[in-house]
Amino acid sequence: MNDVITPSQARSSVHKHVQVREYVRALVGDAAPGSPAPSERELVQHFGVARMTVRQALDALVVEGLLERVPGRGTFVARAKAGAQMRLTSFTEEMTRRGLKPDARTLLARMESAGPGVARALEIDEGAKVVHWQRLRLADGVPMALEDAYLADSIIPRFLEQPLPQSLYVELQRRDLLPTWGEDSVDASLARHEEADLLGTRAGEPVLRIARRSFAGNIAVEVSRSTFRADRYTLWVPLSRTHPVPPPQRTP
Repeated sequence: MNDVITPSQARSSVHKHVQVREYVRALVGDAAPGSPAPSERELVQHFGVARMTVRQALDALVVEGLLERVPGRGTFVARAKAGAQMRLTSFTEEMTRRGLKPDARTLLARMESAGPGVARALEIDEGAKVVHWQRLRLADGVPMALEDAYLADSIIPRFLEQPLPQSLYVELQRRDLLPTWGEDSVDASLARHEEADLLGTRAGEPVLRIARRSFAGNIAVEVSRSTFRADRYTLWVPLSRTHPVPPPQRTP
């Protein structure tokens, strides 16, 4: 029996900002780079929603790289970024790329009720069923990160009714829900006692906390919070410039 939730099935119950986001995506999908995107005011009037809802939708498309904002001018279809855009990869893919052997140990796998933050990130109702999967991620047998992943049961049903997969992204691909884009938020912090015990470090040692939302098209399929050992993990971010540096203005 096919348990995959198709985009058309999920779209009927998505939140307002998702509807706005996908409307804009379809509108500018074939537009030339540099073409203007609909203004916030136009979208507010068209959908009858708050400006914050429209801004959230446009922000997601900017993060995705489809749109770009030009200060003082507006929002436009983004230009190509010369291959410097970060790739959305799983821990397994990232460690393999670095020449390390990835592994994982499940610490917790259970059904929970979505709290406000998880519900907002997964674009579901607060209290809806979510899978909470906590794993200790290892590289060459050494603890590298502590990861908590949350999956909406309405999007990925019966996840816990089968043996847990070695790779979450492989399982998502099997369900035709492999993430195509996402958002990462990175913070520097200090390891708490319970984290330090699992990571094999000391409480108070520096760590990197990475919060991620992953999307398959317009469907939020995963939200995760990972704590990496800062002494063993370096976050590499390629950069590019899309606009030339403006010449300095001369004072009379």
